[in-house]
Amino acid sequence: MSDAPLFVAPGVEIPATELEFSFSRSSGPGGQNVQKNDTRVHLSFDLDRSQALADDVRVRLRTLAGRRVTRDGRLVLTCDRHREQGRNLAEVRERLAALVRAALDPPRVRHRTRPTRASRERRLEEKRQRAALKRTRGQNGVED
Repeated sequence: MSDAPLFVAPGVEIPATELEFSFSRSSGPGGQNVQKNDTRVHLSFDLDRSQALADDVRVRLRTLAGRRVTRDGRLVLTCDRHREQGRNLAEVRERLAALVRAALDPPRVRHRTRPTRASRERRLEEKRQRAALKRTRGQNGVED
């Protein structure tokens, strides 16, 4: 499974040569299995040297990944949720694919719009009502 390329989206796949996996002992419950099997999976993906991703996707991926990117530009993901190494491996691969899929979508450009006349009038009317309410609070039954 770890020697297969990672299919992300149509036309986008990360070759297995760009993904590095390492395994270690997982913490948590599992009885004697915990002490003898390496079920935690560490995935390391070099963002700076990757040929599979375009530059703009790489920049967005670095932003989305946040603290999971090391100083030398490697994206590191870890999974130890399951007791089996194979399930942790599949999950960490899917997490990377989901991150890359999110980075493939460019952010939407916001077009500035002006408030409608009706919305401006509603806002001003609400302000007038609020001001009138506050004016009546301080009178304490005394008229001017």
